[in-house]
Amino acid sequence: MDNMDITVKEFSCPEDLRCTPRFRWHPTAIYGLVIFGLVVIVSIFAPLLSPYDPTDQDLRNRLKPPTVEHPLGTDNLGRDVLARIYYGGRQALVISFVTIMISATFGTVMGALASRRAGSFLDEILMRSVDLFLAFPQIIISLMIVATLKPGFWPLVLALSITGWTVYARLARAVGLEICSQTYIEAAVATGESEWLIMRKHIIPNTLGPILAQIFLRFGHTLLTIAGLSYLGLGIQPPTPDWGSMLSEAQPFMVRVPTLLLFPGLAIFITALSVTMAGQGLMLMFDPQQKRTWQ
Repeated sequence: MDNMDITVKEFSCPEDLRCTPRFRWHPTAIYGLVIFGLVVIVSIFAPLLSPYDPTDQDLRNRLKPPTVEHPLGTDNLGRDVLARIYYGGRQALVISFVTIMISATFGTVMGALASRRAGSFLDEILMRSVDLFLAFPQIIISLMIVATLKPGFWPLVLALSITGWTVYARLARAVGLEICSQTYIEAAVATGESEWLIMRKHIIPNTLGPILAQIFLRFGHTLLTIAGLSYLGLGIQPPTPDWGSMLSEAQPFMVRVPTLLLFPGLAIFITALSVTMAGQGLMLMFDPQQKRTWQ
């Protein structure tokens, strides 16, 4: 019994290392997810929350300050600003979601494939392609693609997907290289499992935690890119309400009615901040060792 007790003590791990479960709810993730969830709910149930149509014009009541009838005032065409903010997140959130799903899926598969072919010609081609895309700002490439095509839903998805997969590919490759060094991968190879089965069964599932955290971190960046393109007139087109186009329309009246810029800007800021907080919290939840770098 004494020897058994000594053995257990020798192999017991300190509490600050990874002997404790890796997955823990982090306050940052909770706060971010709650706020982001509220934004999504408001966008979905916008028709129930606002009695006004975001495209209805009332030129007799244009550029009005906040009142009981219009809590956030009206814009230069007499449209209710609160209704346009409610509806404004719909297209941007949907485009961001579709783009992130396409980019994350393609990038994760490419990164996992590169990790199994580390040092090969295929790995070099994939990683140099990633470096080439990362050498240019995402918004510049997106501008070129959207300007070449007709601005719309699918051109935006295409432009953002082409420039967004690289982050997931690098992350999946880095995690995959660590996984490929494990003994159970060698055992899987020795038992004759195919490369595709090893990727599907071992590598890709173990990358989902970091990839999920990266999805939330990139969601806010994608949302800001969409808002920037809409501000420049290459994103979501009128009369569909959008936070970025609302900023563009409000710019000529920023001195007379500064709230026209303030409210859509706050909507963009709160949404991007909340989803980024969720991503940072998820990163800490899946990797508690990073907690020391945040303290």
